[in-house]
Amino acid sequence: MVAAAGAADHTGLMGHSTEPRPWLPFGDRHDAGTRLALKLHHLRAQSQANGANPPLVLGLTRGGVPIAAELAASLGLPLGVLVARKLGVPGSPEVAFGAVATYGGFTHLTHLPFVLDHLRRDGYTIAELDAVEAAERRELARQQVLFGHERQPSVAGRTILLVDDGLATGATMRAAISLMREVSAGVVHVCVPAAPAGTCRELAALADEMTCLQPWPAMHAVSEAYLRFDQVSDEQVLACIGAGGR
Repeated sequence: MVAAAGAADHTGLMGHSTEPRPWLPFGDRHDAGTRLALKLHHLRAQSQANGANPPLVLGLTRGGVPIAAELAASLGLPLGVLVARKLGVPGSPEVAFGAVATYGGFTHLTHLPFVLDHLRRDGYTIAELDAVEAAERRELARQQVLFGHERQPSVAGRTILLVDDGLATGATMRAAISLMREVSAGVVHVCVPAAPAGTCRELAALADEMTCLQPWPAMHAVSEAYLRFDQVSDEQVLACIGAGGR
């Protein structure tokens, strides 16, 4: 639940970066996953050293799963899926005011207080935001049934690589990190191709390790980091975890 607000006047929240892009964008998620695997190649040794309990790669649904699959295949690590949903601002869904994530029967909800403060000032109502949360929880449950079955092994005491295709506010990754703490994961390592530098610093303080190939000065949408950024379908996720999950 969120605090009530007055009459809606949905203005003043969105902005666009005028800063030049500091790097060439990734071609697509396959390219990003390949480059992330090169950065993390040293983890292949952990797969061999830990025997039956190697690091587990968890892709955040849906966009993080293709990258996680590429990373897991390249490093010889097992692949799983963590179902997470961003709570997007009504009318500006790319802006998150929170996120909800589920894994192994546990669910964690997180809100971004600084965004909620903006929403209160801009006149968003509690009913509007609660409607978003209810809709995303329904989608979360649907995806958990579809993707989570037998793809969520125990993480207790285990090194976990949380993988997404990028971060903007970092809301879904915050929820995922908190969820991993609740289910007693060991080392929590956030792995993303691109994110705002500020978000990287904030998440590095929450996770045990943080790997971001491109910490941008500013980023308002993950798509900015890609030449091709198509929506990932249910079928693509199922194909990834069917081929790589074990």
